[in-house]
Amino acid sequence: MAKSIDVSDLNIFYGDFCAVEDVTIPIAARSVTAFIGPSGCGKSTFLRSLNRMHEVIPGARVEGKILIDGADLYDPEVDPVEVRRQIGMVFQRPNPFPTMSIAENVIAGMRLNSRKLKKAEAAEIVEGSLRRANLWTEVKDRLDKPGSSLSGGQQQRLCIARAIAVQPQVLLMDEPCSALDPISTTAIEDLIHELKEDYTIVIVTHNMQQAARVSATTAFFNLAGVGRPGQLIEYGPTTKIFTTPENESTEAYISGRFG
Repeated sequence: MAKSIDVSDLNIFYGDFCAVEDVTIPIAARSVTAFIGPSGCGKSTFLRSLNRMHEVIPGARVEGKILIDGADLYDPEVDPVEVRRQIGMVFQRPNPFPTMSIAENVIAGMRLNSRKLKKAEAAEIVEGSLRRANLWTEVKDRLDKPGSSLSGGQQQRLCIARAIAVQPQVLLMDEPCSALDPISTTAIEDLIHELKEDYTIVIVTHNMQQAARVSATTAFFNLAGVGRPGQLIEYGPTTKIFTTPENESTEAYISGRFG
């Protein structure tokens, strides 16, 4: 069941340094939200805070609230591992586990969650997840081959299959196409369009055309200055952000004058 996210007054720190400042944004369920902005403006840091992934860095902490269907992700009673199961992540570079087969990669998340799977159940999850990731027909005859034997675009779809195998409610994507060729990029974008029927998807991208193609809502982040925190400058329907943005810096970034 896809869920909405509500972020309010969020500040993200690494030690004493505030990396992202005062972000308030609603993220709609069963929809694609794109984060855009120049390098170093905090959009990937903010994305990782949505499933508490940034906490793996020593000294990282947040102030403010992130609610998923009203439940506070940062409540002391909440297990970060469970948060990451509910809110999956796909990274910039495809990262299948190199010592595992294609099939083992798909169910790796379930095994990490200590799920004991019968052989038939595992096979069903592998096939279902690979079908959802539009990869089944390409790999069904070589499921025992290493995940690393696939092409870059196939590896990224394998990572998406691995993420959705644990049945998350939200899927975070950090520049998922930046290391891929145009044909593989198109395959991933088509997949995003299909997955939004069942998942809340948030994607960080440097590709303006990609943001325009895949997202319903766009959020523009920027820096107030060197050494200053990243900030959410503007967000709204993608068509409005790209045609009639309200903020001058949004318009300057989208038209290519900086970034």
